Amino acid sequence: MVDLTASVGTVSLRSPVMTASGASGHGAELAPYGPLAELGAVVVKSLSDKPWPGNSPPRLHPLRDPAAGMINSVGLQGPGTEPWLAEDLPALIDAGAAVVASIWGETVDAYRRAADSLAAAPREVVAVEVNVSCPNTDDGMRMFAHSEAATAAVLAATSGCGRPRWAKLSPNTPELVAVAAAAVEAGAEAVVLTNTLSGMVIDVAARRPALGGLRGGISGAALHPVAVRAIYDVCEAMPEVSIVGVGGVACGTHAVEMLLAGASAVQVGTAIFADPRAPWRVLRELREWCQSEGVQELDELIGAAHG
Repeated sequence: MVDLTASVGTVSLRSPVMTASGASGHGAELAPYGPLAELGAVVVKSLSDKPWPGNSPPRLHPLRDPAAGMINSVGLQGPGTEPWLAEDLPALIDAGAAVVASIWGETVDAYRRAADSLAAAPREVVAVEVNVSCPNTDDGMRMFAHSEAATAAVLAATSGCGRPRWAKLSPNTPELVAVAAAAVEAGAEAVVLTNTLSGMVIDVAARRPALGGLRGGISGAALHPVAVRAIYDVCEAMPEVSIVGVGGVACGTHAVEMLLAGASAVQVGTAIFADPRAPWRVLRELREWCQSEGVQELDELIGAAHG
């Protein structure tokens, strides 16, 4: 038997495989495809303190080689935290899911309001993922996660949620390790590595950017080696910090690779668009790989690539 229970900071998870924010909606949309109770957690699409319309269409576009993934400019569309608590969360709880609420904000104050609104959430909301890899209107649209000070300010402001916080960081900065350290110092129990890579696709027939938001975030297979490197770098610098790996996880060996780099758990995102059953398949393949290799628990893998 393989023990696949996982720990991210103080949060105990029944398995190390979660959904990634943005890939499975705000509620129980994936429930028809598998038992949500088998996953470590369902991480919902990032929510602000108020309804947000997102970007103009088109919002999604495959990369030139579709197998490499896609680029998106959805723009964080969402209902807001209060409607989510009332209308979407109950179905997740009824499905037996552990839930991670992901939040974002235009300003530090907006993050504070979003976090405070989750303080009375039921116990099934086991953690809050603080998505600092979004534009910062307090700082000329620079990403919060590109600044140690801005990241620390957001994490300090979100303590009112009353549960463990995970900082979701950006790979688009050479200061990733320093930003991760700032997030932990300001109260994050874990870091989520990583959000999408900044990119653009041009429609050559129209001679215009293919996305309504012009620029977008690259996810899927093309992101995977970047995410593995980010996990390795942060683990190397701060081996005591819990890491959640995300980026191009589409099979069990992708999950193993992230665990070896230093992740304690992983999230499945873009693969869900092609196969809504992907999180359960990744979990099954991870278990089969561990059985074939004689691995009995995750601690045998986490960070093992560091020697």
